[in-house]
Amino acid sequence: MSLTLSNVSRVVDGETWIDDVNLSLEPGSFNVLLGRTLSGKTTLMRLMAGLDRPTSGKIMMNNVDVTGVPVRERNISMVYQQFINYPNMTVYENIASPLRLAKMSDQEIDRRVRETAEMLRIDPYLDRLPLQLSGGQQQRTAMARALVKDSQIILFDEPLVNLDYKLREELRQELRALFKARNCIAVYATTEPNEALALAGNTAVLHEGKLLQFGETAEVYHRPKDIITAEMFSEPPINVVPGRVSDTEVTFDDSVHFQLNSDLRPLEPGSYRFGVRASHIGLVPHSDDDLELPVRVDLAEISGSETFLHVHNPHFDLVLHLSGVHEYHVDQQIKVYFPTHKLYAFNEAGRLVHAPAGLGGR
Repeated sequence: MSLTLSNVSRVVDGETWIDDVNLSLEPGSFNVLLGRTLSGKTTLMRLMAGLDRPTSGKIMMNNVDVTGVPVRERNISMVYQQFINYPNMTVYENIASPLRLAKMSDQEIDRRVRETAEMLRIDPYLDRLPLQLSGGQQQRTAMARALVKDSQIILFDEPLVNLDYKLREELRQELRALFKARNCIAVYATTEPNEALALAGNTAVLHEGKLLQFGETAEVYHRPKDIITAEMFSEPPINVVPGRVSDTEVTFDDSVHFQLNSDLRPLEPGSYRFGVRASHIGLVPHSDDDLELPVRVDLAEISGSETFLHVHNPHFDLVLHLSGVHEYHVDQQIKVYFPTHKLYAFNEAGRLVHAPAGLGGR
């Protein structure tokens, strides 16, 4: 079962929610919709499911036009961020409910329910009511109900957002394993770039209802087509510094200069916006072409075993993503090291013109 959206738009009360999206998803693929809140992820999923109709464009399944086909006539399942289960039914009956609607035999229902529950590790709780379960077990129950009927398309609308970090990590790993053996299409919406990277597969980046880029996750991450995609596919967002290229050097804000290295030499002289990921800036040099920058600390934000260090140069701000706990006080003067061989270059229109070599993707 393939799924194709051709020039799909959705306009509500004069406001464009989805803007001319073209997207093709293949059987057996795991696809992430990555975008900020209100970027159009849920709207796009509702169109795929048949819960809403597009204002224009076509939705095809296996080359058959299903644009006007209602959700009940599509073989689709959906898992939401809320733990949506029937509160007065046991876990067993919650999972069995779509199979009973399909009028399957009791024997087949029992086989599928127990097999799916075991796969999601909720088989010990089949006789319990949803409110007797933890949040993770409740979401596993909702996922089991979506998986049990062998839908051709399964949609996950930020399903792990209400769970704690460790549970999210655990369920992400389980999802990847579950779909390796299936030939359905999985679509998973998230606001978190790290979640897209962890799930791998393909990633579609959405912004203000537009599809900016779609492809293998590693390719989109390492070769973002534009500066918005690069910012959205980085946590924290990629650092962006305006600069100019001459025949011999690069200048940032008319203040910081370095010699044009072999990676950047193909760039034509002119104005660019240069991007560097927060994880690529360090406190010690790692190569001969690292640029030393004196900076002032604005904030040291410690998160678990990581530190997000916000610093200020007289001409621009940077954020560093450091492993380990690093304690600094506000206004402390330090030096950071900027790897010039890991720079992205975007033209003045924001389109990618140079990506660092050897960072994966094609």
